[in-house]
Amino acid sequence: MIRVLIVDDSSFMRKSISYLLKTDPAIDVVDTADNGEEAVLKVKEHRPDVVLLDIAMPMMDGLDALTYIMAECPTPVLILSGVDKRDMTVVLKSLRLGAVDYIQKTKGEISYDIDMIRDEIINKVHIAAKAHVSRIGYSMPEESYVLGKGKKAAGKKMVVIGASTGGPNATAVVLSGIPSSVTACILVVQHMDKEFTPFFAAHLKGECSLNVSLAKDNDIINPGNIFVAPGGVQTGIIEDGMHKRIRLSGKPGKLQSIDYTMESAVMAYGGDVVGVLLTGMGSDGAKGLQAISKAGGTTIVQDESTCVVFGMPKAAIALECVDTVAPLQDIAKTIMKVI
Repeated sequence: MIRVLIVDDSSFMRKSISYLLKTDPAIDVVDTADNGEEAVLKVKEHRPDVVLLDIAMPMMDGLDALTYIMAECPTPVLILSGVDKRDMTVVLKSLRLGAVDYIQKTKGEISYDIDMIRDEIINKVHIAAKAHVSRIGYSMPEESYVLGKGKKAAGKKMVVIGASTGGPNATAVVLSGIPSSVTACILVVQHMDKEFTPFFAAHLKGECSLNVSLAKDNDIINPGNIFVAPGGVQTGIIEDGMHKRIRLSGKPGKLQSIDYTMESAVMAYGGDVVGVLLTGMGSDGAKGLQAISKAGGTTIVQDESTCVVFGMPKAAIALECVDTVAPLQDIAKTIMKVI
């Protein structure tokens, strides 16, 4: 059973979310709380597997409660809030403080049709229950090891970084280690809803020394730039005469496909691609790394000891297409070695 604590200042929302979760026989709602201060106490009392946490609450808001929870009793936390979409910086702050993921309420703080996102809530509760929150921002000694034969360590022109659960923090760590002198372009594909990606790009811009922007259709790809794949569409790379360009497509899929982006990078650059797969649930990106490897490119994945969720790197390793498995703190250095 996945034991869940629900924290929301609305009695209606607490009852509605409890009812919704109880439709899944694998989930047990152990208790509820109506403010952040009570939430911190009940996390210590019940030691739940997952906390569903609202942000806007009296006495102690969700961000302050999250800070205390992660410091005193680290627990997987899902933010479930109706924060105004014009202030999505709150979402990124919650992820930086240690939240596993964020779920937008359907219609503000009191959402009478919350059952419309039942499947998303239940699915993310199952994912969060598997997360290793103590590894968010985890640091290790600088060391990496190689699987299989090394590839030619020079001349790579494109780096594609894919991530999902736990990825916003992990991506920021990697990019903060890339110097402004980098001679390749970097394209980041983070599983994230379209409302959040512009704020995510702005957040990353403050974390590194390179030019970071949200990718737009027909953008020219130049060395030293970092593009963030927007949500709601698929991001590919095409050749256009003398230039390589970003091509956005309406290919169905709520979240960005890392496989799609990596495979398009191979079509445009051949073996001059570095594929990087960070923490995340599922297997997206594994086939993309396989395509990069077959083309003669270089493949890197985050190691299990520093992943919040090891699913995506593990799937790539299972395909035997990974050159280097490295702790999070070593991935920037490993990328620079092959560029």
